Amino acid sequence: MYKDVVTFIQKTYKTTDFIPLHEPKFIGNEKKYLNECVDSTFVSSIGKFVDKFEEKIAEYTGAKYAVATNNGTSALHVALLLANVDKGDEVITQPLTFVATCNAINYCGAKPVFIDVDKDTMGLSPFALQVFLENNTYIKNQQCVNNQTGAIIKACVPMHTLGHPCRIDKIKNICDKYHIRLIEDAAESLGSFYKDKHTGTFGQMGAMSFNGNKIITGGGGGCIVTNDEDLAKKAKHLTTTAKVPHKWEFSHDMVGYNYRMPNLNAALLVAQLENLDGFIHKKRKLAHMYEEFYRNTDYSFIKESKDSKSNYWLNSIILNNKQQRDKFLNETNSQGVMTRPIWTLMNKLPMFEQAQCGDLTNSEWLEERVVNIPSSVIL
Repeated sequence: MYKDVVTFIQKTYKTTDFIPLHEPKFIGNEKKYLNECVDSTFVSSIGKFVDKFEEKIAEYTGAKYAVATNNGTSALHVALLLANVDKGDEVITQPLTFVATCNAINYCGAKPVFIDVDKDTMGLSPFALQVFLENNTYIKNQQCVNNQTGAIIKACVPMHTLGHPCRIDKIKNICDKYHIRLIEDAAESLGSFYKDKHTGTFGQMGAMSFNGNKIITGGGGGCIVTNDEDLAKKAKHLTTTAKVPHKWEFSHDMVGYNYRMPNLNAALLVAQLENLDGFIHKKRKLAHMYEEFYRNTDYSFIKESKDSKSNYWLNSIILNNKQQRDKFLNETNSQGVMTRPIWTLMNKLPMFEQAQCGDLTNSEWLEERVVNIPSSVIL
């Protein structure tokens, strides 16, 4: 069976050479825009491509505002700061996520609280969230207080795992009821929609990533999307070292961050955005091919859930147990087909192992079985 999988992937990608998990494709105006950027000499955080990227990404997602940052982690960090997450506060998130989600929480001096995911979306479970809040919190002065720790739960950060939207509308309703600010980790889900609305636009803010392995890339980069003009203005101010505008003076009115996206990265991203719809079309076609192939195997292919349209950033399968997963990883990688397990649960990492957790049955089940398979756009 492992040989059949390798053969299928090699035929799909039409090569017996090494097949990476996800590589970028530069097929448009990338070189042209980079040359324009270099010729302008505006290669740092000021330039027309930064402005154009913010305009285009807001238009694509349907958000009113977008603020470009140097990576997705910085975008999430600033979003949490703007949600008034501070030292000693708590932030609800899922344990099945990339470490950057929890790092951003830690940068604020806050602590994560881990709540289980749904098996089908691999994203935060609204049912598990509701159960935890009912049993472990109370409302005081329009704030959600944790019974066990006495800390205020300021925010909730669900992630749209591997590009698959979670049930974000239900999560939003729960957060609103408990006075918890909703910030979406949409790092992996550019081009994914839930009930015809783009991920990252349900909460107060959404954070996106354009790292080299994402569906479009600037080599790096991130952004915050929001419909709140005041938050957008504060985000831009905070990410530009909180510099007060002036023709020549250097005056700063608060502790800021050097988090703005360079014009070089933005030039790449503007070109990549021009091909995003085509990339998504081809990735969804690849996902359909995988779905058909794995229908006749002992494994399950992870499909988009009801009411969702996924970008299928990383295609994934579920094996029967950890032993089968490890054998699959060994066999495919030894044959030059790059596959990877999903992340180690955050509550198992030494820096977060003391965090409060709900029942994590689904997260633990998925951690032992999910494998990501080659997902690059096939031209």
